[in-house]
Amino acid sequence: MDIYRFLEDLGVRYQRCDHPPVYTVEEVERLVPPLPGAATKNLLVRDRKGKRHFLIVVPHWKTVDLKAVSTLLGCTKLSLASPQRLQRHLGLEPGSVTILGVVNDSERAVEVVIDQEVWEEESIQCHPLENTATLVIPRRDLQRVLEATSHPPRVLRVPQR
Repeated sequence: MDIYRFLEDLGVRYQRCDHPPVYTVEEVERLVPPLPGAATKNLLVRDRKGKRHFLIVVPHWKTVDLKAVSTLLGCTKLSLASPQRLQRHLGLEPGSVTILGVVNDSERAVEVVIDQEVWEEESIQCHPLENTATLVIPRRDLQRVLEATSHPPRVLRVPQR
């Protein structure tokens, strides 16, 4: 998937910042220059039976309470998805999890959950399917990506531990 072509075809505006590969929030803080918009952390999780998958997007500093999120979403115990599930559903490698991964979810197996605090920002930071760059995308344009891929976001206050 040429993510840049996809974004341009949708008329999505973005600011791009190339940087060394980053795998953790700490590496992002050290290696990526300050950028506008919400800096995010993204988790692909699954329910106990592996029937439902959720991409949870939260502020980079938030530690997610998966038990409380399970209750909010009305599903059984949530746990992090395996690298194999991440590849199968979003076409991504660990360390590159991004909301833009929904472009690879043609089966619409992943539900998008965005923290209210992130969604209230004018723009959102995300990887372009790889962890060697960060894009800053206006929220309205990101919403267009989610609509185009049939991934309407569920916006809620994601509980933290």
